[in-house]
Amino acid sequence: MRWDIFCRVIDNHGDLGVCWRLARQLAARSESARLWVDDGRALAWMAPDGCAGVEVIDWSDAEAVEAAARAAPPDVLIEAFGCEPAPALIARHAEHARTPGFRGAWINLEYLSAEPYVERLHTLPSSVFRGPGAGLTKRFFYPGFSPRTGGLLREPALAARQAGFDRAAWLASQRIDWQGERLVSLFCYEPSRLAALLEQWAAGDAPVRLLVTAGRAAQAVRAALNLSAEASAATSGRLSIHFLPLLTQDDFDALLWSCDLNFVRGEDSLVRALWAGRPFVWQIYPQDDDAHHVKLNAFLDAVEAPPSQRAFHHAWNDTNDADPSAPDAATLDDWARAAQRAREAQQAQDDLLTQLMRFVDALPRP
Repeated sequence: MRWDIFCRVIDNHGDLGVCWRLARQLAARSESARLWVDDGRALAWMAPDGCAGVEVIDWSDAEAVEAAARAAPPDVLIEAFGCEPAPALIARHAEHARTPGFRGAWINLEYLSAEPYVERLHTLPSSVFRGPGAGLTKRFFYPGFSPRTGGLLREPALAARQAGFDRAAWLASQRIDWQGERLVSLFCYEPSRLAALLEQWAAGDAPVRLLVTAGRAAQAVRAALNLSAEASAATSGRLSIHFLPLLTQDDFDALLWSCDLNFVRGEDSLVRALWAGRPFVWQIYPQDDDAHHVKLNAFLDAVEAPPSQRAFHHAWNDTNDADPSAPDAATLDDWARAAQRAREAQQAQDDLLTQLMRFVDALPRP
């Protein structure tokens, strides 16, 4: 079938990361995928080689929208995270959707959450009363962690890729002179407790090498240590810091597989950290009135995080006034066991795309 995925980039590339992974997985199943994005610049480093079977279209290009409106319409229209596709494209889909035997759908792919409402709203219909799609029905599709949700994005070969991964070779390819010290990846916003954590690692008994991702995480670390914007490495006591370049999605996966502890943020990197099966800490995107605290606790419940990991998450996400306590080896072992249990639980469920394709195929025909 023909799939159109619509994505608006807000500020952190996570939405685009999710949509690109979805488009890649559709192409791998010999589906036709067009990714409509209003700002696709991040794909230059996220996916520099593109993907056979995926067409990327600039949503702001009026000529591209007009050409698509004249071309074969999509069978499945996915508006990611509640973005509103161009009216001309909705109209083209609506024309196709009203033909006898149509087996597609209009899907609103929602944000990931472990909160109870996700199970209640997953796959519910929503009638469209206005605009070019009037008379059609949208369907809500919620990623999630329980069997009553849409599951998580996971490519079929992921486990095999990780099993064949050569940690030392990848680190060498990134010019990281690893000497066996504990490796920690950092992908974050601007945590208020970052400086305190860096101080603990610097004063600790065991050497730690911090691999810092480009962008906001690098800016936050440089600010915390008063480093210049050009600094590519730094050392403070037992802590050594390596600033990474922008990574492709595959290299970001490799980073997570390489490290003994992963700090991630947002949605896409959280899912990849879960699949990595390594100890992780999640910085959730802040919301008004601290609504994200409820979402954070629901996730920690879903993965059955041990008490020490919960306490660290609460400190890292400013739910209390305590500084996070740098985990020692025994604590990391505890977190690793919990991460592996969570990964196994999710692997026992069908992945998101498998569930989505099955759902679309089972919808009643007009």
